Amino acid sequence: MSWLIVTALIASGLLVGFINTLAGGGTIISISLLMFLGLPPTVANGTNRVAVVIQNFVAVGSFRRQKVLDTRNGIRLGIPTVLGSLLGAQIAVSLNDRFIQYAIGMAMLVMLFFILFKPAYLTQSKEELLRKPIGRWQYFLFFLIGIYGGFIHVGVGYFIIAGVMLGAGYNLLKANAIKNLIVLMYAPFTLIVFMISGMVDYRYGLIHAVGNVVGAYFAAKYAVNWGIQFVRWAMVCIILVTVMQMFGIIDFKEIFRMILK
Repeated sequence: MSWLIVTALIASGLLVGFINTLAGGGTIISISLLMFLGLPPTVANGTNRVAVVIQNFVAVGSFRRQKVLDTRNGIRLGIPTVLGSLLGAQIAVSLNDRFIQYAIGMAMLVMLFFILFKPAYLTQSKEELLRKPIGRWQYFLFFLIGIYGGFIHVGVGYFIIAGVMLGAGYNLLKANAIKNLIVLMYAPFTLIVFMISGMVDYRYGLIHAVGNVVGAYFAAKYAVNWGIQFVRWAMVCIILVTVMQMFGIIDFKEIFRMILK
């Protein structure tokens, strides 16, 4: 493995770890790079999860130390997500990839609308929801989110954040912390499924994880220090870039091709 590939894996991991910890959507960069380096899509999807597990372990530890993580409700919502993710990881890749990309893009545009035009809804906790116990429909919702996360993982952070905020009443910062805990709960199980199927390149996955860990640490730290408005505008930028990738306006794979020429 050349030093250029190692550098690309670590540098992209740094960016992806920061983006995924702060909001979500960075996985599209990881998968694009891994595919450019020659991995089949299924192997790239599995290999990416090595870094996902490690980066979320670091992020959750940081959020807990800063006392912004509701571990109890995070675990409750994480359990159905884990069950769904196991099903999602087992689903045969028979769905239309383009349809999935457009669906993610539309979901992110809806999220962008709330961030830009309904900021109070995202930055203020909903006390009436926080006082209510988690309902059955929320468990079912996170089971469905788990299926998607187990299947492809790209953009799952946005669905989790939306579910935590709209259903449980948390503000954006605390919802993001819970998101990292939920991903940490289900990601190891889906990784095991891909490992058993022989769809993980450990060299690429572990090197990529080095950058992810650093990015996750700084994202978790600055998300709290800089506050909700920082997370809000960072998410605006991340969503716009991700949506452009989803709808074919930009192509990370082509960008990597030009950089690594």
